[in-house]
Amino acid sequence: MAGGSRGPRHVFDSEQVWTVLEGELTVELAGEERKLGAGDTVVLPSGAERQLTARTDVRLLVCGRSEAIVRVPGEDAPRGTPPWIA
Repeated sequence: MAGGSRGPRHVFDSEQVWTVLEGELTVELAGEERKLGAGDTVVLPSGAERQLTARTDVRLLVCGRSEAIVRVPGEDAPRGTPPWIA
C-alpha cells in the first residue's frame, strides 16, 4: 500500500492474518486502533469490521482464504473477492 492510502471500512467472511514486512500501518478493528510496524502481525477475525491506513509505504504478507468475500457496510451487495487476493 502506498503511504497515506486508506481502504474502505469493510468486513471479510473469513479470518485473515496480516504481517507487516516494511513500513507502518494503522488497523482499526472493531472500533479499536492498532499501530503496526515491520515484524508486527495482526489477526483479523471473520466478520469483524476493519479499516486499514498506510502511514508510510507498506509491504504486507496477507494469509487467508483465496475465495474470501468482502462487503462494505451500507452497500446492498458484497463486492466479491478482491483482485489482490487471488
